[in-house]
Amino acid sequence: MVLFIDDHWDVYGVDGVDALPGQVLSFFAERPVCTVAMEACASAHYWARAIGEFGHTVKLIPPAYVKPFVKRQKSDATDAEAIAEAAARATIRFVAVRTEAQQASAMVYRTRDLFVRQRTQAINALRGHLAEFGVVAPTGVAHVGLLTALIEGEEDVLPDAVVELARVLLAQIDDLSTRIDTLDKEIRERAAQDEAVARLMTMPGIGVITATALVTFAPAPEVFAKGRDFAAWLGLTPRQHSTGGRERLGRITRMGQRDIRRLLITGAVAVVRWAARKGAPEGSWLARMMAKKPRMLVAVALANRMARMAWAMMSKNESYRVPATVA
Repeated sequence: MVLFIDDHWDVYGVDGVDALPGQVLSFFAERPVCTVAMEACASAHYWARAIGEFGHTVKLIPPAYVKPFVKRQKSDATDAEAIAEAAARATIRFVAVRTEAQQASAMVYRTRDLFVRQRTQAINALRGHLAEFGVVAPTGVAHVGLLTALIEGEEDVLPDAVVELARVLLAQIDDLSTRIDTLDKEIRERAAQDEAVARLMTMPGIGVITATALVTFAPAPEVFAKGRDFAAWLGLTPRQHSTGGRERLGRITRMGQRDIRRLLITGAVAVVRWAARKGAPEGSWLARMMAKKPRMLVAVALANRMARMAWAMMSKNESYRVPATVA
């Protein structure tokens, strides 16, 4: 028997019957062991763990794979029917259920990411407002101290309201920086206890944040047959426009886990910049690519390569090995 759940936060459609959150577990506790299919959204991972404790097999389907089966009119019934159609397909890919520890780590990472974005917004807002009064400072969090000095230096020239609001923004920036530092410390402490994170950090371009994100957001390595499948899951493989036996490859798909993809590209950009200044090892893949391709294209290609190597390191429990160079 197969049951289908349509998740709506406060009301759950279970095989055509609406149920409140408190009634869902009792519903499945009384059912014989079966397969339960639902979209991988909102609180799906919690429900997958809870329902799985009753012996049921829970399958989470990416919403993008369910959408093609939704008919014209949207309703709970058509959504459940679409989930049923998707779950019945032999080639459908399912989402691995996350553990509580993985979700806790994900919350730490995403909270830090939120604070970083809020701090960037506050800095940009402060710079923009001060520029209208002729006070200009370089971009970046490293120059917040200079902004503070400029405000204090122009205190007698700037309107009182501007100085007061600038201090409010500076206080917010300082508070966010403190919170980010606290979360960074927690991430480092978690990383120090995880051997997989330590191994991933041996690869150039992967620091503690990227390594933690890989362990937190990526499913088990055995989910993928090879490293290219993992890179495709991250959206780092070229988009295909092939037809008539002629292969045409475009830009990367960007269809996948965006947190890891963004961090890998950021790390790859840092590696390419370092190689541009110091020089890449002669005969290496990076040296050959930088000799004939634009720098940003090389960075994205390197991110793809890093993803494949990260998969190999996680699947084999090995540290980074420097690739052999071509003589």
